[in-house]
Parts: sequence; structure tokens; C-alpha cells
Amino acid sequence: MNVDLSIFYTSLVSIALIIGLGWFTGRRGWIDERTNKALINLLLSVVWPCALVTSFPNEFSMQSLNSFLWGVGGGVAVLVVMILISRLLFRKKRHPKHYFEYQFAFIFNNASFLGFPLVSTIYGQEGLIPYAGFILIFNLALFGYGTMLFREKFTWRDVGRTFLNPCVIAVFLGLILFIFSLKLPVFLDKSLGYVGAMMTPMSLICIGFMLSRAKLLQILRRRILMWTCVAQLILDPLVTFLVLKILGAPADVVQILVLIQALPTATSLGLFAEKYRGEAGSASELVALSTVLSAITLPLLMWGMFNLFGL
Repeated sequence: MNVDLSIFYTSLVSIALIIGLGWFTGRRGWIDERTNKALINLLLSVVWPCALVTSFPNEFSMQSLNSFLWGVGGGVAVLVVMILISRLLFRKKRHPKHYFEYQFAFIFNNASFLGFPLVSTIYGQEGLIPYAGFILIFNLALFGYGTMLFREKFTWRDVGRTFLNPCVIAVFLGLILFIFSLKLPVFLDKSLGYVGAMMTPMSLICIGFMLSRAKLLQILRRRILMWTCVAQLILDPLVTFLVLKILGAPADVVQILVLIQALPTATSLGLFAEKYRGEAGSASELVALSTVLSAITLPLLMWGMFNLFGL
């Protein structure tokens, strides 16, 4: 799967403009906190699941199935390694108050709100197949291990709930339709496509709104936040590249998963902090700082991946 870097950079600029629109609407007061939360809930519960269902091809092929399975296997390997590294870098003894936030920020990136728009724009539906495999594992880890980090306990009931996540269900549904070459009625297929198409603009506007509320000058003075973001933005894609090359993953899968792992910290970090700890201050700051810094690190890392490593 050959990718023209000019397409990648053009896509980044387009995405940055939509994020800028979200920032502008936030600064003007056209979107407030309550509206943004409602949009995020709509995205996670309805829009993203619809986009994932329609990400699979209509006709079964072994090549597509292998690509999906590589996304699953690569996701398992990468996330296990990230969890282990996070526990070494951000130990509870050194950061007793916020270690779980730093570990979460290192492990989980914005594979949803930024990952889907980038992969779909640059690679098309062909790239969304391994993406869907990775996202299946990502969401199981996010709502499993991610929840455990904040709650410090996890029951078998919680395990069951991770499999009932709308995005997890959507991937399984799309996989079943793909394997058996089942076709939805035209009206239903078009409806899912229309709703899923909202994923890119809505998610980017939400990110822009979040940045409109960030006080970057104050955030930059906090060294631990800077260290966490730099570690996440640089180590994650480099370790992902090494893990996948050791496993012998296809070049297209390596490209897509490295791209995903080069993205900033997941916006769900702030949501988890507010839900389970009652405050999202430093968590939201991590997300904002990581998103801003990724504007520098992401193009450089992707340039290196294509030009230095010949992917």
C-alpha cells in the first residue's frame, strides 16, 4: 500500500482546519461544555459504531480477513507492551496522586476522534479494515484496563460490560456481515453510511472545542505533563514499529498502526477522570498539550517512517 506523502500532509492540513473551526466556535461561545459532552456521547454511542460497521467491504476476501486479523494481533501485542512500559515509566510510588492518568495517557491515544479521520482519508476503506481490528482490541483494553486504572478494581461484571460497548458490538456486526457476504437493505446501508460520515467533522470540532478551553502557557510550565506527552508521542510509535517488524506484520498494517500510535492522548482521558474521580483538571491538560505537540511530532515521525525506513 503506497501512500503519497503529499496526500498525508494535505489531509493533516484539512483536519487542522476543521479543528480550528471547533476552536473558533468554542472561543465565540457557540458551543459550550454541555453541548460538547452531548456531541461526544453521540459520537461514541451512535456515530462511531455506524462508521465501524460500514468500514468492512461488502464482499468477503481472504486478503481483507488477514488484514483484519493482523490489526487484531498487532493491537494485542502493541497494547500489552505499552501497558508494561507505562507501569515502568509512571510508577505509583513516584506519582501517587496522578500515576493512573499518566499511565492512561501513555497507553491510549486518540485512535477514535483523530485515528478514524486520518486512516479513512489517507488509506480509504482498505485501511479501515486493519483499523477496525485494532479498534476492537483498543476498546476492550480502554474500557477494561483503562477503567481499572481509575477505579483500582475490576469485577467480572465490568468485563461483560466491555463487550457490550457499542463500538465493540459494531466491529463484530461488521465482521459477521463481511465474512458471510451479507448485504443490508439499501435504505439501512445508506442510513448507516450517512451517520458514519459525520464521524470526521464532529470528532474534529469536539477536539477543537477542547483546545479552546486549554490554558497552554500554564500547562507548559508543568514538567511532568510535558514529559508524559513527549514520551507518549515519540515512544509509542517507535515501539509499535519495532514490535510489528519483529512480528513480521505487512507493511500496510505497520503504517496504519504506527500512524495511530503517533496520535495524541485519547480525549476519553478527561471523561474517565471526571466520571471516576470527580475532576478532570490535569487529565484535560494532558489531552490538550499532547494534541498541540502532535502537530510537530506527527509529521516528523511519518516522514521518517516513509523516508528512513522505506515503508
